[in-house]
Amino acid sequence: MNRIIVLIFVGFLISSCGARRQSNPRESKSKTVVVTPLESDKEIKTPVISTPLEYISYFKTVAINEMHLYGIPASITLAQGILESGSGKGRLARQANNHFGIKCHTWNGDRIYHDDDEAQECFRKYKDPNTSYRDHSEFLANRKRYSGLFKLKITDYKGWAKGLRKAGYATDPKYPKKLISLIERYELHKFDKNFKNKHSKKKRSSEKKIKSHVVKKGDTLYSISKLYNTTVDEIKKQNKLNSTELLIGQQLKISTN
Repeated sequence: MNRIIVLIFVGFLISSCGARRQSNPRESKSKTVVVTPLESDKEIKTPVISTPLEYISYFKTVAINEMHLYGIPASITLAQGILESGSGKGRLARQANNHFGIKCHTWNGDRIYHDDDEAQECFRKYKDPNTSYRDHSEFLANRKRYSGLFKLKITDYKGWAKGLRKAGYATDPKYPKKLISLIERYELHKFDKNFKNKHSKKKRSSEKKIKSHVVKKGDTLYSISKLYNTTVDEIKKQNKLNSTELLIGQQLKISTN
């Protein structure tokens, strides 16, 4: 009888220990899997910029490159960027990499809503601030109402400033004066002096070479356009693309001078 009681007691202890082991949070807790986003999904943030001079220093290279490619004065692009984005400190620039206040219109990408002429208007959102600069160039170059501006001399920043307002880019009657003031205060016109006509989209040679590009991981139409000094629209037109989606291994035709 005593032996039976001892066996029952030992069995109870073993059962009790097993229950406590299963309830140990360290052993029952599942592992947390950290998923690293794809490189193409990462948003590129502009470093903290405090003054217009810092803004100019950071974005002058891309503005000059856009000038050579599209024929838009770098002084105008930089002045618009400073004014529209508050030198990179405005909400649209900080949260959407949108430095020119370009609204959605026919935009199919990410978007952000912001009070402007009306409450909660739709604005384009970019992963890379440089893409905002490229979109600004294409916005002006691909709309007929701005076509007259490209007939002006590249050094005629006053004509460009007044022409933008006349064409309906901004509703503020003082918009031209504000751009001209920024250009002259920070001597942005000096960036227009090294413009080379042969690089302008509007004055390219008709002789073009066709190159082939095989899409690899991380490629986007924007990065490919930068690589070959062309535009997203030209690549899409050349390859009859209806969207910006690409497949790894896809072969693209690229027209270059």
